[in-house]
Amino acid sequence: MADDSQNAGWSIFGYLISGMVFYGGLGWLIGHWTHLAILFPIGALVGLGIGVFAVIYKYGRS
Repeated sequence: MADDSQNAGWSIFGYLISGMVFYGGLGWLIGHWTHLAILFPIGALVGLGIGVFAVIYKYGRS
């Protein structure tokens, strides 16, 4: 059986990866339409930042 700390670890991992995938994909899509390749890494970094913020908001409070 998984304990709460392991479930929290997978949840944090999911927040970080899903933020990068979603906003990186959005940046790639918009960059593909506008022919600006820089939007993909910018979108991935923005997604990572949003994921970190979501983790801190959910798990950072005591």
